[in-house]
Formats: sequence, structure tokens, C-alpha cells
Amino acid sequence: MSAVTEKQPRYAVIVAGGAGTRMGTEIAKQYLPIGGIPVLMHTLTRFHALDPGIQLYLVLPEADFSFWKNLCERYAFAVPHRLVKGGKTRFCSVRNGLESISGASGLVAIHDGVRPFVDVQVILRSYEVAADVGSAVAAVPLKDSIREMLGSEKSVYRNRSQFRLVQTPQTFQLSKIKKAFAAGEQDFFTDDATVFEHMGWEVCLIPGNPENIKLTSPEDLDFAEYLLKKRKSSV
Repeated sequence: MSAVTEKQPRYAVIVAGGAGTRMGTEIAKQYLPIGGIPVLMHTLTRFHALDPGIQLYLVLPEADFSFWKNLCERYAFAVPHRLVKGGKTRFCSVRNGLESISGASGLVAIHDGVRPFVDVQVILRSYEVAADVGSAVAAVPLKDSIREMLGSEKSVYRNRSQFRLVQTPQTFQLSKIKKAFAAGEQDFFTDDATVFEHMGWEVCLIPGNPENIKLTSPEDLDFAEYLLKKRKSSV
């Protein structure tokens, strides 16, 4: 671990404001159990496993606060974290999380709450690289061929080696990403890296891990159970 990283406080904003409509369940996907405990608990535990000193901020819809606290009691979940009220959009939710951090400097990882399989080494690397260059965004190569649509019927080949699938965590120097989010939301923002880049700063990509999928559909939950079983069998 670099000395630069050691000296800076580390934060993580875990964003989980979705309703999970595509999952087709009565409760939001972030609260669904995999391996016997809710998805969000797996996600928070990954960051805590890297460094118990990381200050965790969990952004949820305010209406879910009591429900989440009850889940924590039911599952005896003891990873320290602070609840933050979510916003109308993901941008607003992340901004609320950043504004809840009282510190002016340090490193902050922004991560989707429904990505519980992020590798701890990816998280560590994101903090190290962001400390050095300002940003570190996890990404993986494409496996399938891709084509760009030109209208409703015509398409053209694109070289997949020149593209990456972007994941989270997306980690930044705290002062810079706070400034970027304070500048306001734009329609073309698709993730935190886009907000950062809009300020004229370069986004640095780091290798992510393929298992770090975003749980969206019922099939994803089946795959999540498989990954958990595979992890346990390899221990």
C-alpha cells in the first residue's frame, strides 16, 4: 500500500436507492437475501473486510430507514455505517452521500449497493490509484462483438478492444469529486466518472473483476447464489 494512501482518510458511499422493479419482487433488490443475508450486507462487508477504518455511508430512500434498521437487528449486522437520505436521481443520491462527509480531503469510493461481488483487491487498488492521479474507475473488457446502430435498421462494426464495460467502485480524491457534484446535474451524466470528467479532469481506468455484476434480474440472483457457493467451496 502506498504511503500516500496511508495518510489519507478513506470513505465509501454505497448507493442503494433503486426500487428493483425489474426484479419482480415485493421488496427492493438491495434487501433480497443471497446466501442467507441481504445483498447490501454483503456489499458493506466487502469494504469493511478491506479496512475496518473505512467510513461507510449507505444511501437509501428515507422511507426505508426503519426497514433497514430492522434488518440489521434481525441479522445481527454489526458493520458500522451511517445512513444518508437518497435523492430523486442517482446523481442526487451520490451528492447527498458526498455532502454527508464532513472531511474536506481524503479518498472516496462510490459503489453500487447491488454489486456485492467486488473484489477486495479492486477496492484497494482504486484507493491507491486515486490517491496518485485523482480517479480510479473499475472496468472490464468486452467479451462479445459489438455493433453501433445508425438509425433503426443500419448498424456498423466497432472494435471491441477499444471499449470497456464500466463498473463500480469509482474512486476519487474527495475534494475534486465534491466540487464536481456541486457544479450541478447534466442530462448526459451516466455515472460518477462522467461527472468528474465534465470538470476537465481525466478518468483513469483500473481492471475490475468480471464477477462484480450489478444484480438486476431474477437470473442475476441465481448467479449470485452460485458465486457464493463457489467462494465457500474454495475457502
